[in-house]
Amino acid sequence: MLNNILEKLPEYAKDIKLNYSSIVNNHSGLSDEQFYGVVLSSAIASRNNNLVSSIKSQCSEFFKASTLNGINAAVAMMSMTNIYYRFAHIIENESYIKMNAGLRMNIMRDPGVDKVDFEIYSLAVSIVNGCGMCITAHEKQLVSHHGISPETIQLVAKIAAIIHSLAVITETL
Repeated sequence: MLNNILEKLPEYAKDIKLNYSSIVNNHSGLSDEQFYGVVLSSAIASRNNNLVSSIKSQCSEFFKASTLNGINAAVAMMSMTNIYYRFAHIIENESYIKMNAGLRMNIMRDPGVDKVDFEIYSLAVSIVNGCGMCITAHEKQLVSHHGISPETIQLVAKIAAIIHSLAVITETL
């Protein structure tokens, strides 16, 4: 269970536990399903199987089959596109950005969840994976097309950061 993982954190990681408790108790701007979807998608992107299992177990009431499919679709898609677009951005050669990536992204037409939820999960994964181009694209989509506030975007970033930190630190316990 996630609570067991949090309880086992060493003293030097106390802030992770406090920050997680803070966002669990105040995640206005996100529904519970969106919140736990961001938690799970961030954990999957952070590649910590124990944490992923704990989150799925503790938060199963928020994960219908379609929600899990949408989360997994966002992680799968962003795991590919984050790498490609991070490359295109980092290489400092405009011609790569202008080229057609030629990567299939059919799942984006119908990810199995509301488009806003898919965008939120995609943003979280892009934050964990550190792809500036994808972060910018998803933030713009969420703000301009779905009316998501900057505070909610920041909350997604904080969740991704906290969960990634939790994944990293618990990997060594």
